[in-house]
Amino acid sequence: MDINHHGLTLLIGGKLYLAPLSGEISMSPVTNECIGIWAIDFADQFPKASVIGTDIAPIQTTWVPPNLEFQIDDSTKEWTFREASLDYVHARWLVGAIQDWTALFKEAYKSLKPGGYLESYEPASRIESDDGTVTNSTALCQWGKIFIEGGRKLGRPFTVYEDGIQGKAMEEAGFADIEERNFKTPVGQWPRDASDREVGVYMQLAFEQDVEGTVLFMATTLGWTRNEVSVFLAHFWKEIRSRKIHAFFRQKVVWGRKPTSL
Repeated sequence: MDINHHGLTLLIGGKLYLAPLSGEISMSPVTNECIGIWAIDFADQFPKASVIGTDIAPIQTTWVPPNLEFQIDDSTKEWTFREASLDYVHARWLVGAIQDWTALFKEAYKSLKPGGYLESYEPASRIESDDGTVTNSTALCQWGKIFIEGGRKLGRPFTVYEDGIQGKAMEEAGFADIEERNFKTPVGQWPRDASDREVGVYMQLAFEQDVEGTVLFMATTLGWTRNEVSVFLAHFWKEIRSRKIHAFFRQKVVWGRKPTSL
């Protein structure tokens, strides 16, 4: 996730957020994510803010800025923050972890001060190409099918990007001035542009770090054998390292503001 964070930061121009935050962030921004490095970077950028990072597992480093606190919490439950106490809520890569996105964003809405922002980052499940090098017969193409079908079986959608769930859920939760940005995220060393290639290298590394455990869980949920998973992974690793396959996946950043008057 640290590698993925770096790749995503490069993708959005070296920024940590895209919402139009003022320089007066001062009270408890919260990050609901399975990564601590974003919260550390944000706390460094806003030294006067009280930053709270939440996760369901104690996997974060203990070396943190003095204005950052990590808490063990489940963002799918009722939030424990005081009503209207937060200036900003940042959530990223929760795909597969959330059953009811509207309920999640309603908790964010309740916890935000009027005028505060919620910002959500989520990837598409499908890996594709513009030139047909990711074909239906490739493991890269099959990747998305595994997670989409597995997510349906588990009741946790992996089509957050594809179905526009972020924007719809924000609107249903009551947010206004909703905006979004879409990004193509290259995977691998194939891009000619140096900036795109750097993103692609980091995203390839991110995939390679955790692909076996991630695929094994989902594929066995769908009834695959361990041998079938091993064969799939062998093809996946070969394809993701090939400069002849121009793979990418899409990501969407959506932010919305809690109205100052109702």
